[in-house]
Amino acid sequence: MHQIEFKDLAIFIRVAESGNFHEAAEFVHLSQPALSRRMQRLEAILGTPLFERTTRKTWLTPAGREFLPKARRMLEDFELSVLGIKEMATHQKGKVTIACIPTAAFYFLPGVIREFNQLYPGIRIKILDVSANEGLECVIRGDADFGINMAIAQYPEVSFTHLLDDPFVVCIRRDHPLAQQQDIGWSDMEPHKLITVSKDSGNRTLLDSALVESHVRLNGFYEVQHLSTSLGLVEMGLGIAVIPQLAMPSNDSSMLTCRPLRGAPIKRVIGVVRRTHTSITPAADLFINILLEKWSKP
Repeated sequence: MHQIEFKDLAIFIRVAESGNFHEAAEFVHLSQPALSRRMQRLEAILGTPLFERTTRKTWLTPAGREFLPKARRMLEDFELSVLGIKEMATHQKGKVTIACIPTAAFYFLPGVIREFNQLYPGIRIKILDVSANEGLECVIRGDADFGINMAIAQYPEVSFTHLLDDPFVVCIRRDHPLAQQQDIGWSDMEPHKLITVSKDSGNRTLLDSALVESHVRLNGFYEVQHLSTSLGLVEMGLGIAVIPQLAMPSNDSSMLTCRPLRGAPIKRVIGVVRRTHTSITPAADLFINILLEKWSKP
């Protein structure tokens, strides 16, 4: 079945309003026979005559009169949709969706969002604060325009742009005995209960790998799903945690403090994750440019 062309709708509306094929043909820069063929094609698609004609006058059939307001709405919807795309392309409207690991969201995004909103106030921002694995899947599936994530195993579907290295630290209470030390080694932690995140976490994978390489076994006593929960347990005096520095609260009044790891340090590399073979939206590209300008180091 043939599809109705929007140019045919515009021609139909012009003929209906002018009541004259010749005048309509001049307006749309077509010969009158070409315009007549287009209207015959439109009538064939609709399965009914739209015009009645004499040598001097053209008027709408009952079907033509019924179709006219529908044609106007269809043409208006089309023009509005094109206008929406143009506005998005010129960064006046649209939405940017970011899949970001929670510990990085607060660190990286507020300043960038503030600057982006000042420049492009019509573009909405949606943040998916999810785990590293979930964030990667969101980017690969196209649920997010891009992600801020750890540099985990290489996937051909995505590319990675470095932002910063985030060292792991030992999180303790300010009144904990280990707080007297300038730094903390693995052996210093052996007598204490360790609070870890679940094994499917990218942070846990880095920690476990470092323990294996250092031939160390710690007393993993509590296991939680989120780093924020581990901070709460440390604050209650239930144990210590080895966490990325970005996860530490910035509030000076907190009971929590941290010390660097002595010996073989652990770090996670954080950056921007983008799909490799899919072009990014203009709005998302603008956001990434601001993000990289603000945070990426040469």
